[in-house]
Amino acid sequence: MSLTVWTNHELRPGACALFAEGLAAVGCRLIQSAKSTRHILAQGEPDPTLGEADIAYGQPDPDDVMKHPRLKWIAISTAGYTRYDRTDFRKAMRARGTVVTNASAVFATPCAEHLLAMMLSLGRQLPKYVLNQAGPRGWPYLEDRYAMTLLTGQTVVILGYGAIGKRLAELLAPFRGRVIAMRRSPRGDEGVETVTNENAAAALAVADHVVNVLPDSPAARGWCHAARFAQMKRGARFYNVGRGTSVNQSDLIAALQSGQIGGAYLDALDPGPLPPEHPLWTAPNCHIVPHLGGGQREQDEALVRHFLENLRRFRAGDAMVDRIF
Repeated sequence: MSLTVWTNHELRPGACALFAEGLAAVGCRLIQSAKSTRHILAQGEPDPTLGEADIAYGQPDPDDVMKHPRLKWIAISTAGYTRYDRTDFRKAMRARGTVVTNASAVFATPCAEHLLAMMLSLGRQLPKYVLNQAGPRGWPYLEDRYAMTLLTGQTVVILGYGAIGKRLAELLAPFRGRVIAMRRSPRGDEGVETVTNENAAAALAVADHVVNVLPDSPAARGWCHAARFAQMKRGARFYNVGRGTSVNQSDLIAALQSGQIGGAYLDALDPGPLPPEHPLWTAPNCHIVPHLGGGQREQDEALVRHFLENLRRFRAGDAMVDRIF
């Protein structure tokens, strides 16, 4: 089956070669959009060459996709897919049998390891001592030795239980703590204790760590607000690798200032990039990273391998990885 693959994802050189070689090996034609970008979160622009393709890879403009019935598979190059999560888009794709996938499997382990690293770092106060070495170089041995905390045996509540949450739960297993997943519609295969939105308050009340992996969706926007922070155990730590829009950041600042939240690690913010004058930068015990949680040295190569494996499955008629609809 000869297929044409269109992409507006500008891959790094090594991954670009891997992509081209993988397509050529199965006789696929490649169209590289003139409007390509390296930024995988950037929304694509309409491109007339999309109409020549059977498969679109990257971040194609959803309205443009709906204009081209030839497209059989839309392979989104990110874990998030908010711009495609529209009733009209879903209806159009289902009506013509177009498969839509994302790349959650590529970003699950990097994000989960990033979260685990920050949990351990905050417990062992490592950010404080990075600043200490760069600044006063003090030696508060007795003051801080008894301020260290352990992750072992603690309770972690994960808000949103997709690929990232599942991988984090796996990484937390050796710490012999309690993991509670909050999911809008539990399926019964989570493998950890699971609650719904309606039961979230009881879970938040016992959490030492609250991990937000909620998407940018109407139901999730502003979900983490003052009342939720008040429901958490005083001094709990809050982490966000979901989307910045799911957090009321003014309420988070107030919770940090009052000590209700003992510390925050934020990899996803609204807006992003976060302006230098934004008050989150100076909020107490708030640690900010510029949306690097899903990154890794071989990110583009991992994305290409994910796509090529799904291409093999698509051609064979097999179940595809990370299928959305």
